[in-house]
Amino acid sequence: MDSPMANLGNSLLVPSVHELAKQPLTKVPERYLRLNQQPVISDTKSLPQLPVIHMNKLLSGDEAELHNLNQACKHWGFFQLINHGVNPSLVQNVKMGVTEFFGLPMEEKNKLWQKQGELEGYGQNFVTSDEQKLEWADLFYIHTLPSYTRNPHVFANIPQPFRNDIESYSLELEKLCFTIIKLMTKALKIKPEDQFLKLFEDLSQSMRMNCYPPCPQPEHVIGLNPHSDAGALTILLQVNEMEGLQIKKDGMWIPIKPLSNAFVINVGDIMEILTNGIYESIEHRATINSEERISIATFHRPQMNKMIGPTPSLVSPERPAMFKNIVVADYYRQYFSRELQGKKCLDVIRTTKA
Repeated sequence: MDSPMANLGNSLLVPSVHELAKQPLTKVPERYLRLNQQPVISDTKSLPQLPVIHMNKLLSGDEAELHNLNQACKHWGFFQLINHGVNPSLVQNVKMGVTEFFGLPMEEKNKLWQKQGELEGYGQNFVTSDEQKLEWADLFYIHTLPSYTRNPHVFANIPQPFRNDIESYSLELEKLCFTIIKLMTKALKIKPEDQFLKLFEDLSQSMRMNCYPPCPQPEHVIGLNPHSDAGALTILLQVNEMEGLQIKKDGMWIPIKPLSNAFVINVGDIMEILTNGIYESIEHRATINSEERISIATFHRPQMNKMIGPTPSLVSPERPAMFKNIVVADYYRQYFSRELQGKKCLDVIRTTKA
């Protein structure tokens, strides 16, 4: 049985940035101010663009598109997925629901506020000290699947019809995630396939809804620190087509231009471990604009009691095992016990230099 998220770590409680941003600010409060960030490249036309993968081609057995998926995972760790098959009206309802949710009065949000010692709820994650610089964002973090792992206090207080839409959306994304992992298994020629896919039966899923309010000094704050995701596969829905997500490639921060009706998919640390470093989790961050940006990241991973390590058929004398074996819950405890910082958590279980 999956361990409750409450046992995986906690975060110090911090004020709502959404409420702070409503004030007539001309300067950012000291605790959010960051003056030494790696700047964004202004000439984005010359930068490479994120690969776009067509789900309908993959499902029709198109070998060229399977090759494209494999190349995107190997060389980018990120891609935009179009024709993904998730019900468009459901996606639209989720977008409307999360926008209304972040616009709720504070007394309504307080019913969903994080409790001391818990990760789920409205607030922030990865705040480990009172001196730490804070991100210019509010989040609402929930565990969605399997349903018995939900925090009843948090889930039951999500307003309707948004709660029902989240329920339907979580099941659609679970199916989509499993389909993508099956296709990755095929692209990597993993044998036996069943051994790999069994890790993802009755998979674990959580959602992080992000609100990045406008800021009077957007270049001096960060919405989300540079990091790689802990899980196997993340499916990101950009609610409004506002730029902000950036990925690190060849030492540069590349802005992602959101496509309409697309998901941004990325490989997480657990997939890097399972593929023995063939598919790498990639550092990404969220920058801030003069307008609000909202997104929903849905994280997928094997259940917390599963042991993970490099898949035997991807280990060879030429490519020895790059990671130690670890229980999923133990990896998450390490991940949630520190401030988000690049790939430092994954480096702890590396057996070889990257």
